[in-house]
Amino acid sequence: MSFATKQLGTFPDAIAPDGSEVRVLCSTSRGSLAHFTLPPHAVSKAMAHHTVEEVWYFVSGRGQMWRRSHPHEEIVDLEPGLAITIPPETCFQFRSVSPEPLTAVGTTMPPWPGESEAYAVEGVWSPTV
Repeated sequence: MSFATKQLGTFPDAIAPDGSEVRVLCSTSRGSLAHFTLPPHAVSKAMAHHTVEEVWYFVSGRGQMWRRSHPHEEIVDLEPGLAITIPPETCFQFRSVSPEPLTAVGTTMPPWPGESEAYAVEGVWSPTV
């Protein structure tokens, strides 16, 4: 067994398929944790994931999240302290509606498998990232 400890980085480790900045935190064999940032007034690309499910917890900023998993579809107002789930095959898109970045900490289960996991879908807003 080994332990992992990591400080949130100043610069992103990657750009997510949706266009948000990703700062990878810790990972285990069953899940991974990352910090996501969307710039002020930016709109992500609409995406879905083949196999992973995610839980996001919003830390700062304000925004909206669109999710669709037939037959259910909704837009949720995002603010610090709110948590949401994104089940596998759920279409989603989010946007910042505040002058500060929209940031969230997200857990991916299982850990992110790579670029082929996410695929583009038709969203409700025009992406800006």
